[in-house]
Amino acid sequence: MTDEIEYEYKSVQTVRGTDGLVISKMQKDGWEFVEQSRGTLRSTLTFRRPKKPLPWPLIGAAAAGLVILTIVIGTATALSDGDEQKGKTAKPAAAASEKPSATPTPSAAEPAAEVITPENSPEFAALLKTADTCDDANADFATQHKGQTIAFNGSIVDMTSHGDYDTRYDFLLGPSDKGPNTTVGPAFKYEDVNVAELRLTGKDVPATVGVGDTFRFVAEVGDFNAVQCLLHLAPVSTETR
Repeated sequence: MTDEIEYEYKSVQTVRGTDGLVISKMQKDGWEFVEQSRGTLRSTLTFRRPKKPLPWPLIGAAAAGLVILTIVIGTATALSDGDEQKGKTAKPAAAASEKPSATPTPSAAEPAAEVITPENSPEFAALLKTADTCDDANADFATQHKGQTIAFNGSIVDMTSHGDYDTRYDFLLGPSDKGPNTTVGPAFKYEDVNVAELRLTGKDVPATVGVGDTFRFVAEVGDFNAVQCLLHLAPVSTETR
């Protein structure tokens, strides 16, 4: 009897228009496309690939390495205990004559980092006009500017509940005022945040927000998910326009 093939499965959410790119990338990594569940703005793609059995020589090598590591730790502990006993019997050095070191002078505070905007960064301005959310420019920007703050005018492209929560959401943002009809720029994502965490400011601050609302987004750059073609951000402030 032949052994049945065991598979591992993976589900990936994509934004509209990127299904083909995601399927191609996953297939290059050895995943087999199984099915697609389409939504209004997003799709869920399911993939599978055979599980790789763990080779027995590798298991044996890992076990042997663990034994050696245990011996090394035990030897180091014994030597450390011996040195500590020697230190207790040695005569203390005359420290009374030593003068206390001067308190180091604190260095001047570093200037605050500049917020990246389309006006002061040609790189960011070009990124906001790209027509491909999976373009390598997204990954390069996230790598070079992770942890830095960006600011841009845009709108809410999509807003869905995060998991089973009623007051926490996943926001998809775009760098235009067209809401769900946005066709340019990266697919920016706020994940698992509530409305209070958006830190709404400006005139006529709304009690709630929704798809199509326009704002001045100020956010911290996170990671780029190359599979889902999403550039993750963390909200700093959201100003009404």
